[in-house]
Amino acid sequence: TCSKVFLTETKLDFPIFCPSPESLLDCGAEFASDMASGAVLALVGGLGMGKTHFTKGLLRGLGSEEVVTSPTFALLQEYQGARLPVFHFDLYRLEGAEEVRRLGWDDYLEEEGVGMAEWADVFPELFPDETIWLRIVEKDGGRMVERMELER
Repeated sequence: TCSKVFLTETKLDFPIFCPSPESLLDCGAEFASDMASGAVLALVGGLGMGKTHFTKGLLRGLGSEEVVTSPTFALLQEYQGARLPVFHFDLYRLEGAEEVRRLGWDDYLEEEGVGMAEWADVFPELFPDETIWLRIVEKDGGRMVERMELER
């Protein structure tokens, strides 16, 4: 499992070191236990850092058995078979904020469920103030999941 510490409200304490791909899945699953409808999650990290892998764990933690794939070419994946629906965006290939909005971004954020995006730092202005920002970086052969504070 991930090396982590729970706070008094059972929230994960960041940063979280994940020494293996399996532990990154576990971190996503543990993170999901605190997710509520209306949550927005912004994932940041370079190619191959584990953003989609973390998302697979998050869906598993929400009770989904669906196959999670990177939305890089589809731009959006919807997962309905969990405790909460998840709307998973990939902003990497999009040219501008208006293109993101044309995908229905604002409508999805109003849905009952969890909105999340990989490469969220490309269009930070699209995210509501209460967004949870996480960065995944390489560290000591594993991954470090860090909580980010976005400066607006």
